[in-house]
Amino acid sequence: MSDTKILAIETSCDETAVSIVQNGYQVLSNVVNSQIESHKRFGGVVPEVASRHHVENITMVIDEALQQAQMSMDDIDAVAVTEGPGLIGALLVGISAAKALALSHNKPLVPVHHIAGHVYANHIEKRLTFPLLALVVSGGHTELVVMKDHLDFEIIGQTRDDAVGEAYDKVARTIDCPYPGGPHIDRLATLGEDNLELPRPYLDDSYDFSFSGLKSAVINKLHNLNQKGISYKKEDVAASFQASVIDVLTEKTFKALKAYDINQLLICGGVAANRGLRERMTTMCEAEGIELMIPKMNLCTDNAAMIGAAAYYVYQNQHFADMSLNGKSNMSIH
Repeated sequence: MSDTKILAIETSCDETAVSIVQNGYQVLSNVVNSQIESHKRFGGVVPEVASRHHVENITMVIDEALQQAQMSMDDIDAVAVTEGPGLIGALLVGISAAKALALSHNKPLVPVHHIAGHVYANHIEKRLTFPLLALVVSGGHTELVVMKDHLDFEIIGQTRDDAVGEAYDKVARTIDCPYPGGPHIDRLATLGEDNLELPRPYLDDSYDFSFSGLKSAVINKLHNLNQKGISYKKEDVAASFQASVIDVLTEKTFKALKAYDINQLLICGGVAANRGLRERMTTMCEAEGIELMIPKMNLCTDNAAMIGAAAYYVYQNQHFADMSLNGKSNMSIH
């Protein structure tokens, strides 16, 4: 069986990314042009600004990915692209570029779900074995997903309001940390103490998540301390908030692992880069005899290698799109 080389494009948010992936796990090139510096001054991602940057950068990033892999489009078997979910304007830039490449070079066009990409980021380092449980934690997503085979996704829990990464950014803003807030909270948490007595939103027996109330509890706690003239340390706020988040994520994840009798856990998405979460999950998995897979830092945040990894299995199923492919700001992973 010959090797399958897929050129993958990811532009769902504020990274313009292109990668060439062979057979679903061999990364031949992986180029990411980040826009963080542009969005910092706004305190978050501005969709119109993100779209404009994608337009400016996409051709250059495609060329660089091909050069890194020492390939031309003649060597590529298919073009894959993130279909959604994401910022619609940003998605459309990547989809337009993918359509142009596929049409002009007569290649199949492979649509990929963004969350499937995050799950398959783990597959690049070590092959997935089933059944498995994936905890997806990012700026826009917090989900527990059971997989019994490739591309077989069953969402058993999801956020009812703020995603965990979104909550991190909002709490960071209240203690004057710059965007993106997650890495700053994670760093400060190692220097502080969990002493603010914040709630743990477990939502009874559900596998769903809710972080909006926790975010509000932090804001209210700091407002009350300010009114009373009581000082507090940013480090303690970060440590208390992160402790609450990690308690909830680990409690629900291990409850699901036992209920579904699963021995392999994947952690996926930008918040998988969080040191506190990595350490707690590693300790608990070792104690419970669970195999834990967490991607390298550069594969946790948005990138196109993960899209190429997932696209391989979509390609094998011959699930191709035509030139009517459109972006979807929201879409189910089922």
